[in-house]
Amino acid sequence: MSTIGNIVLVHGGFVDGSGWRGVHAELAGDGFHVRVVQNPTLSLRDDVAATRDVLDALDGPAVLVGHSYGGVVVTEAGIHPNVAALAYVAAFAPDRGESAGTLLAAPPLDAPQPPLRTRRDGALLLDRDRFHEAFAADLPARRTAFMADAQVPWGVAAVGGVVTEPAWRHRTSWYLVATEDRVIPPAAQRAMARRAGSTVVEAIGSHALHVAQPAAVADLVREAAGC
Repeated sequence: MSTIGNIVLVHGGFVDGSGWRGVHAELAGDGFHVRVVQNPTLSLRDDVAATRDVLDALDGPAVLVGHSYGGVVVTEAGIHPNVAALAYVAAFAPDRGESAGTLLAAPPLDAPQPPLRTRRDGALLLDRDRFHEAFAADLPARRTAFMADAQVPWGVAAVGGVVTEPAWRHRTSWYLVATEDRVIPPAAQRAMARRAGSTVVEAIGSHALHVAQPAAVADLVREAAGC
């Protein structure tokens, strides 16, 4: 077993921490101490605070893992002294002054556009009828119908929350690219991973790679933990 015994999982927008269930089972079965952050995705500040609260309670070093917008959260929170390594799963990995919003606004020209819908308060959701194809095309349609109906609004202050000091400049990082992603284009994922100096692994799968292929995600985290 690695000297890194803790894993902290941070979910992204539109969903909650229950999507990590398969990854949690894989890693807990290996003897890791796994914690899932239930960040409310209303503001980056609050999501970082929720993550730091979990990190504060650990008894040793951790791999901090982020999916999608969770990558923004771990990039800002990952300088915490209990973070030994970072793992990005089909995630945003912003630099100083960047946010999920600025990165979404500059996709590759040939990339599909996620079917975003804006509520009256400015928060974002994915179009229910296109949720399956956009977010999780490799999951059963009945399951993604539930996910679409159970969406958590992605708040304006979360989408626009700016990173002040990216943790990947100070921590070793790994990145799992989802090659069939229709939310964050694979080309953008590769570019962010390259800029962060991450060790890159690719898997054929949708944006919901952590749900559809928990073993692949767990393998990346094990590598980050040094196992």
